[in-house]
Amino acid sequence: MSETPDTLVSRLTKGNRINLAIVFILIILGIIFQGRFPEYEGHFGFWSVLPPLVAIVLAFWTKEVISSLFVGIALGGVISGQVNLVEHFLLPSIGTESFAMILLVYLWSLGGLIGIWTRTGGAEKFAIWAGNLIVRGPKSAKFFTWMMGLVFHQGGTISTVLTGATVRPIADKHKVSHEELAYMVDSTASPAATIIPFNVWPFYIGGLLVGTIPLFQTEQDVVLFFIDAIPFNFYGIFALIITLLFAWEYLPWVPGKKMRAAIKRVKETGKLDRDGAEPMASKELTDMQIPEDYNPGLIDFFGPIGTLLGVAIIPFIISYHVMGNTDDPTLLIAEAFVLAVLAGIFIALVKGMDLQTAIEGFVDGCKGVTIGAIILALAVSLKSVAEAVGTAEYIVQLTGNAIDPVFLPAILMILCMIIAFSAGTSWGTYAVVFPVAMPLAWAVMPDEFFMVLCFGAVLGGSVFGDQCSPISDTTILSSLATGCDLMDHVYTQAPLALTAAGLGATLYTLLVIFFV
Repeated sequence: MSETPDTLVSRLTKGNRINLAIVFILIILGIIFQGRFPEYEGHFGFWSVLPPLVAIVLAFWTKEVISSLFVGIALGGVISGQVNLVEHFLLPSIGTESFAMILLVYLWSLGGLIGIWTRTGGAEKFAIWAGNLIVRGPKSAKFFTWMMGLVFHQGGTISTVLTGATVRPIADKHKVSHEELAYMVDSTASPAATIIPFNVWPFYIGGLLVGTIPLFQTEQDVVLFFIDAIPFNFYGIFALIITLLFAWEYLPWVPGKKMRAAIKRVKETGKLDRDGAEPMASKELTDMQIPEDYNPGLIDFFGPIGTLLGVAIIPFIISYHVMGNTDDPTLLIAEAFVLAVLAGIFIALVKGMDLQTAIEGFVDGCKGVTIGAIILALAVSLKSVAEAVGTAEYIVQLTGNAIDPVFLPAILMILCMIIAFSAGTSWGTYAVVFPVAMPLAWAVMPDEFFMVLCFGAVLGGSVFGDQCSPISDTTILSSLATGCDLMDHVYTQAPLALTAAGLGATLYTLLVIFFV
């Protein structure tokens, strides 16, 4: 018997019903007001802030991310006059090379590799081995997570998927809540990449800043300045220190009621997720289906992981550190992920697994990341919307008059936090803010130490916003890789990250007062 429309509507969650009603309202408004919003130089005034702001507020309010993101996209279409959302935003966003890289490599290759491990038992075998060697309980399991975050320090999507996939079996075994695990994976990803500069981040920023001020004559100047500014990237430093103290349970007080509740829940009940949570990793990524005649071994884990690290990192080290190729160092990330999957399949076949079983594991793993892929597609589309309506440009212009030298580093940090949180991207925030912030800081006070402080503020503030935003790819992938409910991860992570950001902003102000 077919269901009536009333029955179908009643099955929707409260969040879905709210967001569905908003979408219909926006469609009507789009027809009425298309092209009628006042446009200024590169933005629409206050209206420019609404698409990401509404999406984020709805995600927090309704706890339903997919429809909230679509509401933000629809609102951006109304404001920009581009109501054909598929043509103007969805297709251009998900049809880009960068999204294809994330989807095909990070999501499907990661999911496929984890799926293969459900057939070979590689990750489970590693969890047992690491548990006997290093991990003795929840504290050491969390410390192991922190260490893996530093090992996989390439930043962003790379760090989150590698760290999460490696540590989750160990953390699950020792009853570390998924909220704790997701926070540690996320907080040792981009923050570590800005503190340990053996990655592509300095070169990306170098391309943005070369020639903007007298200190940055060449890209090499910016890269060296990046390294000099590491001790003053206070958010990155405090984020890593707080995460380490959190892992060992040395924090005198854990900020955030929801995180404290998660820690209490897992200690008292052993439940890794709260009742009613919707973890982003499906059962295809966690259910073990090892054939009876297959003997799992460490090679099933270290073979793919060794291939991944070897192909991704060794060419970079040779290209940059040995050959001195600073303009375009070799970084074979995509190739490394694909080869890791092939290595996992090859090892399984050599050890006697039939091809069909190995491929079924790969396919099940790809199925397991479907929800993450959908959310990520809408998130990158919302970023395109933010660019179309000039969200970042408006925020920068709005705060442009606040140029008191004493407070400028802290203001730049807070500005980047807001922009990155709204747009869900640290690199996108760098592209908008760095070319404006550095000339502004130089004009206010042409002092090299002052410039270092402003540089570190932009560097860390952007990472904070990206790390905490529910529309950020790193936030989404941290939840996916650790099996955590996305909004649970956002709620529990934010107070800890805000603590690090508050310490950083205060320290910037004090240094300007006493040393500049």
